[in-house]
Amino acid sequence: MPTATGHTTAIRASKVKGTSVYSSTGDKIGHVEDVILDKQSDTILFAALGFGGVLGMGEKYAPVPWSVLDYSEDKGGYVVPMTEDEIKNAPAYDLKDLTRDDANMGLVRERAYAYYKVPRDIH
Repeated sequence: MPTATGHTTAIRASKVKGTSVYSSTGDKIGHVEDVILDKQSDTILFAALGFGGVLGMGEKYAPVPWSVLDYSEDKGGYVVPMTEDEIKNAPAYDLKDLTRDDANMGLVRERAYAYYKVPRDIH
């Protein structure tokens, strides 16, 4: 299914990593640090949105459902339909915790999808 702006659904993860993420008001929030995959269901669990911190110290990562990110050619990055405060108040973790114990056996994913109000298929 294409994104809201009609972009294709297929993209290389290497092209996504490092891409800036902006709020709905145009403020830069952070960047896509990584894409977390579910090997068993062949799906993307979420994008790890990095924000905060200085020179990599103290940075937190919000697991954002892939469908929430919409690429904007004008911005050269992804836009999320939220304010900067809403994103910064989202569940956030250390990067290593996004895959530890399979994302805490789904707890990380469930919290993220609930926060962003994104329904997901049960696999």
